[in-house]
Amino acid sequence: MKFGILITEGPYQHEASDSAYQFAKAALAKGHEILRVFFYQDGVLNSTKLMEPQADDRHIQKQWSALATENGIEFIVCVAAAKRRGINDTVTAEGFKIGGLGMLTELAIEADRVVEFRA
Repeated sequence: MKFGILITEGPYQHEASDSAYQFAKAALAKGHEILRVFFYQDGVLNSTKLMEPQADDRHIQKQWSALATENGIEFIVCVAAAKRRGINDTVTAEGFKIGGLGMLTELAIEADRVVEFRA
């Protein structure tokens, strides 16, 4: 099955980002394909390389970056939502790139299922 993932919550406000990450890992382990992960609204905050969590806390951005590079998954950060939150190409971490809502529309068309993770 081809999955698309939509994340609309930041990395530390709710469990949405962690749940999406675990879902993606489980889907890949079962042989499914993740076509794209789209970060929208506060979800764009997952993409910044400026976050510095405490040493004993998980670093969700690094987890996402590793997942993208190890599996060749496209991670798109909504340009409008990113600009509103001060995120641009200079602060997005490895594996993330800025894109428009048209890429979310394409994902909805191409994927068998789009799963949204939000609060």
